[in-house]
Amino acid sequence: MDEAKITIIGGGVIGLAIAYELSKEYDDIVLLERHDRFGMETSSRNSEVIHTGIYYPPGSLKARLCVEGAGLLYEYCRSYAIPHREIGKLIVAVEQSEINRIASLKDTAEQNGVSDLKIIDKSQILSMEPKVNALAAIYSSKTGIIDVHKYLNSLYRLASTSGVIFSLNSEVVSIERQNTVYVIGIRGDKYKLKSKIVINSAGLMSDKIASMAGIDTDKAGYRLAYVKGSYFSYTKKSPVSRLIYPMPHKNLSGLGVHATLDMSNRLRFGPDVEHFDSVDYRVDFNKRDIFYQNACRIIRGLERESFSPDMASIRPKIKGDGIRDFIITHESDIGLEGFYNLIGIESPGLTASLAIARHLKNMIRENMN
Repeated sequence: MDEAKITIIGGGVIGLAIAYELSKEYDDIVLLERHDRFGMETSSRNSEVIHTGIYYPPGSLKARLCVEGAGLLYEYCRSYAIPHREIGKLIVAVEQSEINRIASLKDTAEQNGVSDLKIIDKSQILSMEPKVNALAAIYSSKTGIIDVHKYLNSLYRLASTSGVIFSLNSEVVSIERQNTVYVIGIRGDKYKLKSKIVINSAGLMSDKIASMAGIDTDKAGYRLAYVKGSYFSYTKKSPVSRLIYPMPHKNLSGLGVHATLDMSNRLRFGPDVEHFDSVDYRVDFNKRDIFYQNACRIIRGLERESFSPDMASIRPKIKGDGIRDFIITHESDIGLEGFYNLIGIESPGLTASLAIARHLKNMIRENMN
Protein backbone atom coordinates (compact mmCIF):
# COMPACT_ATOMS: atom_id res chain seq x y z
CA MET A 1 0.00 0.00 0.00
CA ASP A 2 1.35 3.42 -0.97
CA GLU A 3 1.86 5.98 1.79
CA ALA A 4 1.98 9.76 2.01
CA LYS A 5 2.32 12.29 4.80
CA ILE A 6 -0.27 14.63 3.30
CA THR A 7 -2.96 13.82 0.74
CA ILE A 8 -4.93 16.56 -1.00
CA ILE A 9 -8.19 15.49 -2.63
CA GLY A 10 -9.12 17.75 -5.53
CA GLY A 11 -7.01 19.45 -8.19
CA GLY A 12 -8.90 22.68 -8.69
CA VAL A 13 -7.40 26.07 -7.94
CA ILE A 14 -7.75 25.54 -4.18
CA GLY A 15 -6.09 22.12 -4.20
CA LEU A 16 -3.29 23.40 -6.42
CA ALA A 17 -2.73 26.48 -4.23
CA ILE A 18 -2.61 24.26 -1.14
CA ALA A 19 -0.13 21.91 -2.82
CA TYR A 20 2.05 24.86 -3.81
CA GLU A 21 1.94 26.43 -0.34
CA LEU A 22 2.45 23.23 1.69
CA SER A 23 5.31 22.08 -0.54
CA LYS A 24 7.35 25.04 0.75
CA GLU A 25 7.35 23.46 4.22
CA TYR A 26 6.48 19.76 3.91
CA ASP A 27 7.50 16.85 1.72
CA ASP A 28 5.74 13.59 0.85
CA ILE A 29 2.59 15.25 -0.53
CA VAL A 30 0.17 13.55 -2.96
CA LEU A 31 -2.69 15.26 -4.79
CA LEU A 32 -5.55 13.10 -6.08
CA GLU A 33 -7.68 14.38 -8.96
CA ARG A 34 -10.55 12.40 -10.49
CA HIS A 35 -10.24 13.97 -13.96
CA ASP A 36 -7.43 13.46 -16.46
CA ARG A 37 -6.11 16.96 -15.78
CA PHE A 38 -6.38 19.58 -13.06
CA GLY A 39 -8.78 22.56 -12.89
CA MET A 40 -11.49 20.99 -15.05
CA GLU A 41 -14.55 22.19 -13.15
CA THR A 42 -15.35 25.42 -11.26
CA SER A 43 -11.76 26.66 -11.40
CA SER A 44 -11.70 27.00 -15.19
CA ARG A 45 -15.33 28.04 -15.62
CA ASN A 46 -15.65 31.49 -14.11
CA SER A 47 -15.37 35.20 -14.88
CA GLU A 48 -11.58 35.25 -14.20
CA VAL A 49 -12.05 38.28 -11.95
CA ILE A 50 -9.71 39.27 -9.12
CA HIS A 51 -12.15 40.61 -6.54
CA THR A 52 -11.25 43.08 -3.80
CA GLY A 53 -13.65 42.03 -1.00
CA ILE A 54 -16.55 44.41 -1.49
CA TYR A 55 -19.58 42.23 -0.94
CA TYR A 56 -18.90 39.86 1.94
CA PRO A 57 -20.01 40.22 5.59
CA PRO A 58 -17.34 41.88 7.75
CA GLY A 59 -15.47 39.33 9.84
CA SER A 60 -16.29 36.42 7.54
CA LEU A 61 -13.64 34.16 6.05
CA LYS A 62 -14.83 35.22 2.61
CA ALA A 63 -14.14 38.87 3.41
CA ARG A 64 -10.81 38.38 5.16
CA LEU A 65 -9.36 35.83 2.75
CA CYS A 66 -10.57 37.72 -0.32
CA VAL A 67 -8.85 40.95 0.76
CA GLU A 68 -5.67 39.13 1.75
CA GLY A 69 -5.85 36.87 -1.29
CA ALA A 70 -6.18 39.70 -3.80
CA GLY A 71 -2.89 41.17 -2.63
CA LEU A 72 -1.18 37.78 -2.68
CA LEU A 73 -2.56 36.97 -6.13
CA TYR A 74 -1.39 40.24 -7.68
CA GLU A 75 2.04 39.68 -6.13
CA TYR A 76 2.13 36.10 -7.48
CA CYS A 77 1.13 37.27 -10.96
CA ARG A 78 3.94 39.82 -10.99
CA SER A 79 6.49 37.31 -9.68
CA TYR A 80 5.64 34.53 -12.13
CA ALA A 81 4.56 36.57 -15.19
CA ILE A 82 0.91 35.48 -15.08
CA PRO A 83 -1.11 37.67 -17.48
CA HIS A 84 -3.39 39.97 -15.50
CA ARG A 85 -4.70 43.55 -15.54
CA GLU A 86 -6.13 45.90 -12.93
CA ILE A 87 -8.84 47.24 -15.22
CA GLY A 88 -11.29 48.41 -12.53
CA LYS A 89 -14.99 47.82 -11.97
CA LEU A 90 -18.15 49.89 -11.81
CA ILE A 91 -21.01 48.63 -9.62
CA VAL A 92 -23.93 50.57 -11.05
CA ALA A 93 -27.28 51.76 -9.73
CA VAL A 94 -29.67 52.01 -12.66
CA GLU A 95 -32.77 52.87 -10.64
CA GLN A 96 -33.37 55.48 -7.94
CA SER A 97 -34.18 52.76 -5.40
CA GLU A 98 -30.70 51.28 -5.86
CA ILE A 99 -28.84 54.50 -5.11
CA ASN A 100 -29.62 54.19 -1.40
CA ARG A 101 -27.79 50.84 -1.33
CA ILE A 102 -24.55 52.22 -2.70
CA ALA A 103 -23.37 53.88 0.53
CA SER A 104 -24.19 50.75 2.53
CA LEU A 105 -22.22 48.56 0.10
CA LYS A 106 -19.24 50.90 0.25
CA ASP A 107 -19.39 50.89 4.06
CA THR A 108 -19.35 47.07 4.10
CA ALA A 109 -16.34 47.04 1.80
CA GLU A 110 -14.44 49.54 3.94
CA GLN A 111 -15.12 47.49 7.06
CA ASN A 112 -13.46 44.63 5.16
CA GLY A 113 -10.38 46.75 4.53
CA VAL A 114 -11.13 47.78 0.94
CA SER A 115 -9.83 51.33 0.59
CA ASP A 116 -9.86 52.15 -3.14
CA LEU A 117 -13.61 52.73 -3.63
CA LYS A 118 -15.24 55.94 -4.83
CA ILE A 119 -18.90 56.81 -5.26
CA ILE A 120 -19.34 58.60 -8.60
CA ASP A 121 -22.32 60.29 -10.26
CA LYS A 122 -23.81 59.95 -13.73
CA SER A 123 -21.56 62.54 -15.37
CA GLN A 124 -18.43 60.89 -13.98
CA ILE A 125 -19.65 57.47 -15.13
CA LEU A 126 -20.25 58.75 -18.67
CA SER A 127 -16.79 60.31 -18.80
CA MET A 128 -15.29 56.91 -17.95
CA GLU A 129 -17.72 54.64 -19.80
CA PRO A 130 -19.99 56.51 -22.27
CA LYS A 131 -22.11 53.43 -23.01
CA VAL A 132 -22.91 52.55 -19.39
CA ASN A 133 -26.45 53.18 -18.20
CA ALA A 134 -26.38 54.28 -14.56
CA LEU A 135 -27.46 57.04 -12.19
CA ALA A 136 -24.57 56.44 -9.79
CA ALA A 137 -21.90 53.84 -9.19
CA ILE A 138 -19.14 52.54 -6.96
CA TYR A 139 -15.79 52.59 -8.73
CA SER A 140 -13.26 49.96 -7.67
CA SER A 141 -9.89 50.71 -9.23
CA LYS A 142 -8.18 47.57 -7.87
CA THR A 143 -10.55 44.97 -9.31
CA GLY A 144 -8.78 43.04 -12.04
CA ILE A 145 -8.75 40.06 -14.37
CA ILE A 146 -6.39 37.12 -14.69
CA ASP A 147 -5.59 34.35 -17.16
CA VAL A 148 -6.85 31.54 -14.96
CA HIS A 149 -5.44 28.71 -17.07
CA LYS A 150 -1.91 30.10 -16.88
CA TYR A 151 -2.33 30.60 -13.14
CA LEU A 152 -3.41 26.96 -12.72
CA ASN A 153 -0.51 25.75 -14.87
CA SER A 154 1.93 27.81 -12.84
CA LEU A 155 0.72 26.44 -9.50
CA TYR A 156 0.94 22.90 -10.87
CA ARG A 157 4.44 23.43 -12.22
CA LEU A 158 5.78 24.97 -9.00
CA ALA A 159 4.19 22.32 -6.79
CA SER A 160 5.52 19.53 -9.03
CA THR A 161 9.01 21.04 -8.98
CA SER A 162 8.81 21.05 -5.17
CA GLY A 163 8.07 17.34 -5.12
CA VAL A 164 4.28 17.11 -4.97
CA ILE A 165 3.05 13.93 -6.69
CA PHE A 166 -0.04 14.44 -8.86
CA SER A 167 -2.18 11.37 -9.40
CA LEU A 168 -4.73 12.10 -12.13
CA ASN A 169 -7.69 9.86 -13.04
CA SER A 170 -7.78 8.96 -9.34
CA GLU A 171 -11.34 9.23 -8.05
CA VAL A 172 -11.67 8.69 -4.31
CA VAL A 173 -14.39 6.17 -3.43
CA SER A 174 -13.67 5.42 0.24
CA ILE A 175 -11.92 6.85 3.28
CA GLU A 176 -11.35 4.73 6.36
CA ARG A 177 -9.76 5.78 9.62
CA GLN A 178 -7.27 3.12 10.83
CA ASN A 179 -5.50 3.99 14.08
CA THR A 180 -3.60 7.23 13.35
CA VAL A 181 -3.86 7.19 9.54
CA TYR A 182 -6.48 7.25 6.78
CA VAL A 183 -6.76 4.61 4.10
CA ILE A 184 -8.05 6.14 0.88
CA GLY A 185 -9.61 3.91 -1.77
CA ILE A 186 -9.37 4.81 -5.46
CA ARG A 187 -11.97 3.80 -8.08
CA GLY A 188 -11.07 0.70 -10.04
CA ASP A 189 -8.79 -0.59 -7.30
CA LYS A 190 -5.99 1.39 -8.92
CA TYR A 191 -4.35 1.46 -5.51
CA LYS A 192 -5.01 2.38 -1.91
CA LEU A 193 -3.20 5.23 -0.26
CA LYS A 194 -2.37 5.53 3.42
CA SER A 195 -2.03 9.11 4.69
CA LYS A 196 -1.58 10.79 8.06
CA ILE A 197 -3.20 14.06 6.91
CA VAL A 198 -6.10 14.33 4.44
CA ILE A 199 -7.23 17.65 2.96
CA ASN A 200 -10.65 17.66 1.34
CA SER A 201 -10.62 20.36 -1.34
CA ALA A 202 -12.83 18.45 -3.77
CA GLY A 203 -15.05 21.38 -4.77
CA LEU A 204 -18.33 20.05 -6.14
CA MET A 205 -17.65 16.69 -4.50
CA SER A 206 -16.43 18.01 -1.14
CA ASP A 207 -19.60 17.14 0.78
CA LYS A 208 -19.44 13.58 -0.58
CA ILE A 209 -15.79 13.26 0.42
CA ALA A 210 -16.68 14.45 3.92
CA SER A 211 -19.43 11.84 4.05
CA MET A 212 -16.95 9.09 3.08
CA ALA A 213 -14.91 10.03 6.15
CA GLY A 214 -17.96 9.36 8.33
CA ILE A 215 -19.32 12.89 8.73
CA ASP A 216 -23.09 13.44 8.72
CA THR A 217 -23.08 16.27 6.21
CA ASP A 218 -26.66 17.32 6.89
CA LYS A 219 -26.10 17.54 10.63
CA ALA A 220 -22.77 19.32 10.15
CA GLY A 221 -24.26 21.80 7.66
CA TYR A 222 -21.93 20.68 4.88
CA ARG A 223 -24.52 19.65 2.27
CA LEU A 224 -23.95 21.36 -1.08
CA ALA A 225 -26.41 22.60 -3.65
CA TYR A 226 -25.33 22.90 -7.27
CA VAL A 227 -25.95 26.36 -8.72
CA LYS A 228 -25.46 26.64 -12.46
CA GLY A 229 -24.45 29.89 -14.08
CA SER A 230 -24.50 30.34 -17.85
CA TYR A 231 -22.51 32.92 -19.81
CA PHE A 232 -23.02 34.58 -23.20
CA SER A 233 -20.19 36.24 -25.07
CA TYR A 234 -20.53 39.37 -27.20
CA THR A 235 -19.08 38.79 -30.65
CA LYS A 236 -18.54 42.45 -31.54
CA LYS A 237 -15.97 44.84 -30.11
CA SER A 238 -16.66 45.61 -26.47
CA PRO A 239 -18.29 49.01 -25.87
CA VAL A 240 -16.78 49.12 -22.35
CA SER A 241 -13.21 48.98 -21.06
CA ARG A 242 -13.96 48.01 -17.45
CA LEU A 243 -16.02 45.41 -15.60
CA ILE A 244 -19.64 46.52 -15.18
CA TYR A 245 -21.70 44.96 -12.38
CA PRO A 246 -25.30 45.64 -11.32
CA MET A 247 -26.14 45.94 -7.65
CA PRO A 248 -25.86 42.47 -6.04
CA HIS A 249 -28.85 40.28 -5.29
CA LYS A 250 -30.24 40.06 -1.77
CA ASN A 251 -28.19 37.77 0.52
CA LEU A 252 -25.55 37.55 -2.24
CA SER A 253 -27.51 34.78 -3.99
CA GLY A 254 -25.76 36.21 -7.04
CA LEU A 255 -24.01 39.33 -8.28
CA GLY A 256 -26.42 39.71 -11.17
CA VAL A 257 -25.66 39.26 -14.87
CA HIS A 258 -22.54 41.37 -15.15
CA ALA A 259 -20.16 42.35 -17.93
CA THR A 260 -16.57 41.13 -17.78
CA LEU A 261 -13.59 41.26 -20.10
CA ASP A 262 -10.91 38.63 -20.54
CA MET A 263 -7.24 39.21 -21.34
CA SER A 264 -8.04 39.51 -25.06
CA ASN A 265 -10.75 42.15 -24.35
CA ARG A 266 -13.56 39.74 -25.21
CA LEU A 267 -16.80 40.85 -23.55
CA ARG A 268 -18.86 38.27 -21.71
CA PHE A 269 -22.12 38.46 -19.75
CA GLY A 270 -23.09 36.21 -16.87
CA PRO A 271 -23.63 34.24 -14.85
CA ASP A 272 -27.32 33.72 -14.27
CA VAL A 273 -28.58 31.46 -11.45
CA GLU A 274 -30.19 28.04 -11.87
CA HIS A 275 -30.48 25.31 -9.27
CA PHE A 276 -29.54 21.82 -10.48
CA ASP A 277 -29.27 18.39 -8.86
CA SER A 278 -26.53 17.29 -11.24
CA VAL A 279 -23.67 18.75 -13.27
CA ASP A 280 -24.78 20.06 -16.66
CA TYR A 281 -22.51 22.42 -18.59
CA ARG A 282 -24.77 23.04 -21.58
CA VAL A 283 -25.79 26.64 -22.35
CA ASP A 284 -29.35 27.10 -23.57
CA PHE A 285 -29.41 29.33 -26.67
CA ASN A 286 -33.01 30.22 -25.82
CA LYS A 287 -31.71 32.31 -22.94
CA ARG A 288 -30.24 34.83 -25.36
CA ASP A 289 -33.15 37.29 -25.11
CA ILE A 290 -33.02 37.29 -21.30
CA PHE A 291 -29.27 37.88 -21.31
CA TYR A 292 -29.68 40.63 -23.88
CA GLN A 293 -32.35 42.37 -21.81
CA ASN A 294 -30.29 42.15 -18.60
CA ALA A 295 -27.19 43.39 -20.39
CA CYS A 296 -29.05 46.33 -21.92
CA ARG A 297 -30.06 47.35 -18.43
CA ILE A 298 -26.44 48.31 -17.68
CA ILE A 299 -24.94 48.96 -21.15
CA ARG A 300 -26.56 50.85 -24.00
CA GLY A 301 -26.35 50.11 -27.73
CA LEU A 302 -25.83 46.34 -27.62
CA GLU A 303 -27.00 44.14 -30.52
CA ARG A 304 -29.10 41.08 -29.78
CA GLU A 305 -27.63 39.06 -32.67
CA SER A 306 -24.13 39.48 -31.26
CA PHE A 307 -24.93 37.45 -28.12
CA SER A 308 -23.56 33.92 -28.41
CA PRO A 309 -23.68 31.01 -25.91
CA ASP A 310 -20.30 30.78 -24.21
CA MET A 311 -19.92 28.46 -21.21
CA ALA A 312 -21.57 27.38 -17.98
CA SER A 313 -20.20 26.96 -14.47
CA ILE A 314 -21.42 24.99 -11.48
CA ARG A 315 -20.89 26.60 -8.09
CA PRO A 316 -20.76 24.56 -4.85
CA LYS A 317 -23.09 26.54 -2.60
CA ILE A 318 -23.75 25.34 0.95
CA LYS A 319 -27.45 24.65 1.45
CA GLY A 320 -29.34 26.96 3.79
CA ASP A 321 -30.74 30.44 4.07
CA GLY A 322 -28.75 33.64 4.16
CA ILE A 323 -25.13 34.27 3.25
CA ARG A 324 -23.00 31.16 3.86
CA ASP A 325 -19.32 31.48 4.65
CA PHE A 326 -16.45 29.25 3.57
CA ILE A 327 -16.04 26.13 5.70
CA ILE A 328 -12.37 25.51 6.49
CA THR A 329 -12.08 23.26 9.50
CA HIS A 330 -10.01 20.57 11.21
CA GLU A 331 -12.34 17.73 12.22
CA SER A 332 -10.46 16.73 15.36
CA ASP A 333 -13.49 17.50 17.55
CA ILE A 334 -15.33 14.51 16.04
CA GLY A 335 -12.36 12.14 16.26
CA LEU A 336 -10.95 12.76 12.79
CA GLU A 337 -7.52 14.06 13.74
CA GLY A 338 -5.63 15.18 10.65
CA PHE A 339 -8.73 15.47 8.43
CA TYR A 340 -9.33 18.97 7.05
CA ASN A 341 -12.48 20.02 5.21
CA LEU A 342 -12.78 22.89 2.75
CA ILE A 343 -16.42 23.06 1.71
CA GLY A 344 -18.49 25.66 -0.09
CA ILE A 345 -15.44 27.33 -1.61
CA GLU A 346 -17.23 29.31 -4.30
CA SER A 347 -16.60 32.94 -5.30
CA PRO A 348 -14.30 34.59 -4.23
CA GLY A 349 -12.39 31.29 -4.08
CA LEU A 350 -10.16 32.08 -7.05
CA THR A 351 -9.13 35.45 -5.61
CA ALA A 352 -8.72 33.98 -2.12
CA SER A 353 -6.89 30.82 -3.23
CA LEU A 354 -3.41 31.71 -1.97
CA ALA A 355 -4.80 33.15 1.27
CA ILE A 356 -6.88 30.01 1.80
CA ALA A 357 -3.75 27.91 1.31
CA ARG A 358 -1.81 29.98 3.87
CA HIS A 359 -4.72 29.84 6.31
CA LEU A 360 -4.82 26.05 6.05
CA LYS A 361 -1.04 25.75 6.38
CA ASN A 362 -1.21 27.72 9.62
CA MET A 363 -3.96 25.40 10.90
CA ILE A 364 -1.87 22.32 10.09
CA ARG A 365 1.25 23.85 11.65
CA GLU A 366 -0.62 24.63 14.89
CA ASN A 367 -2.14 21.15 15.10
CA MET A 368 1.18 19.41 14.46
CA ASN A 369 2.98 21.32 17.22
